[in-house]
Amino acid sequence: MSPTPPTSTTASASPRAVARQVIEIEAAAVRGLLSQLDESFDRAVELLKSCTGRVVCTGMGKSGLILQKIAATLSSTGTPALFLHPSDAIHGDLGVIVDNDVVLAASFSGTTEELLRLVTTLENRPVALVVMTGNPASPLAEAADIHLPVAIDREACPLDLAPTASSTACLAMGDALAMALLEARGFTRDDFSRLHPGGRLGKRLLPVEQLMRQGEALPVVERGSGLREAIYEMSKKGLGITAIVNPQGQLIGCISDGDLRRLLEEDETPLSHKVEDCMRPNPRTIRGEELAPIALHQMEEKRITSLFVTDDDNQLRGIVHLHSLWGLR
Repeated sequence: MSPTPPTSTTASASPRAVARQVIEIEAAAVRGLLSQLDESFDRAVELLKSCTGRVVCTGMGKSGLILQKIAATLSSTGTPALFLHPSDAIHGDLGVIVDNDVVLAASFSGTTEELLRLVTTLENRPVALVVMTGNPASPLAEAADIHLPVAIDREACPLDLAPTASSTACLAMGDALAMALLEARGFTRDDFSRLHPGGRLGKRLLPVEQLMRQGEALPVVERGSGLREAIYEMSKKGLGITAIVNPQGQLIGCISDGDLRRLLEEDETPLSHKVEDCMRPNPRTIRGEELAPIALHQMEEKRITSLFVTDDDNQLRGIVHLHSLWGLR
């Protein structure tokens, strides 16, 4: 069912009624892109994939803001891109555009003066032009090497003036381009991780081996050590647990502060024991190449705070603690 045509909100429409109408109109604008997809989209993806320069995104006003976001999405998914304001371009920043770049421009009307002036300056340069407009007969569309239609029935603005549904459609088309390029390039999680080393996203894509404690920071004592030594190691490393290894460095057990409390309740002379007398055998482990969210899931499922990191021969490599995984959820 088509969304209700926009009307002035000077009457008694409730905020939620206006919100529903806006969302319906914008959703219809995005759905309307499906029927506009044709071979020009395939050609645009191939052109951007084969680009040996950068994708220079440009647009005025709201379209410019959308193109800034598209440039960021392209760059973060393996397609080098940047944003150039068309006014800056025609007032001294044309040097940003170099030979073999692809310019990706957006103007719903296709008549934006600053963009048309920019396009004119590029006519004799080896630079390809991909344009998103709502009017295939517009001057900007006709100047393009590839035109991507983003026509809509109406804006979501009750006055049918403010760019709303049109900018949403442009954003969706830009995201579609970026994701099609991601697939075409065979862009992987590892590639994404290299481009997102910081923040929550970066941590979600990190392997456990990049978050684990190792070397001097790893709490570990050898079989045959006294319990006093294990307590000292746990206190020094501050994780409330220590690994027990055999002389070959293989993990054979662990002792936690909970184990110590239970031992104290049951034994009046706990410090007389060797670590192997009171360790828990077969502690929970994980491989270093596993991703951080997998470690977090195992900890939550087993209600534990640490996982020992071992290799295929059960050699102890490190320990990952819950504290290192905070922020993944």
